[in-house]
Amino acid sequence: MNNYIINRDCRFFRGDIPCRPHKEHGVHCDGCSYFDKINYKILIIKLGALGDVIRTTPLMSRLKKEYENAEITCLTYYLDALPSIIDIKLDFTLQNVLFLLAKDFDLLVNLDKDKEAISLANSIKAKNKIGYCMEDGKCAPINSDAEHKYLTGLFDDISLNNKKSYLEEIFEICGFTFKGEEYILELPENIFSIEHVKSPVIGLNTGCGKRWTTRLWSIENWILLAKSLKEKGFSVVMLGGPDEDAQNKKIALEADVYYPGVFPFKQFANMMDLCDLVVTQVTMALHIAIALKKKIILLNNIFNKNEFELYNLGEIIEPNVHCKGCYKQTCEEECMSKISPDYVYKRIISRM
Repeated sequence: MNNYIINRDCRFFRGDIPCRPHKEHGVHCDGCSYFDKINYKILIIKLGALGDVIRTTPLMSRLKKEYENAEITCLTYYLDALPSIIDIKLDFTLQNVLFLLAKDFDLLVNLDKDKEAISLANSIKAKNKIGYCMEDGKCAPINSDAEHKYLTGLFDDISLNNKKSYLEEIFEICGFTFKGEEYILELPENIFSIEHVKSPVIGLNTGCGKRWTTRLWSIENWILLAKSLKEKGFSVVMLGGPDEDAQNKKIALEADVYYPGVFPFKQFANMMDLCDLVVTQVTMALHIAIALKKKIILLNNIFNKNEFELYNLGEIIEPNVHCKGCYKQTCEEECMSKISPDYVYKRIISRM
């Protein structure tokens, strides 16, 4: 082995198996014209949720631009959401955690406040760390630029008065200014067809996850909206995941609109790509719609609307109540019922 030059700092070097240039061209490291030197190693911890991973992709592209010769590793629960600019994609397993603990990084970016993420941020070796770590078993900001988003997570009044979008906040954590960098969502070839329906197509995404059920708009409202849109001549497609399957079947039956069923993430995104406009509550579908540059009607009540960067693709409709942005998981007020299907219908018409 002493007779061979090994470029361990090459992007193609694997260490345990032949690299791609060797397999394809038979080259060795000595004098290899495919040598691509890694000057910087970055680790991004962004475990979830899926929508949050998608809306972190603008920051990923900015990091790739700022550190041109960097090798970027990302640890997440959602590998399918990561763009190809990420060099090493790791799901959250014991094996991968052990690998990361044994590796040295130049920069660690942890944007999550969960105990798993902050404990890893403490344990992984990196020359520079930004985002969030663990102090006395609790989350704490690593750098001063992370303090703003830290405080909005601790105090409701500060969160309510926040004027920055999520993207502005995470760019700020990394010392950048958000300049309109776009989402990245790479999809397989679209296998879906809507030959039996005609454009324009309105997608109605009825789910919002189980954590904040106060976000939910009623089945009755979705039915009324779907009927109005169909009467106007729009093709209506019901969208959702396994939790929404039963209600979407009911809505589709009563409103006589199309419901294609439940699909894995990327196939779901392909189905959304057939829509011209998407109506959704705050959930993963919102971020898919943004990534696909669809027109958007966002129904929001409990979150600060300033958090959302819609890239001028649509508008946010909220109930007329004084307590918007409450972040409550349960509430007897049922403020989403104050958003009328007729008003949503009129806002859709104005954008088509």
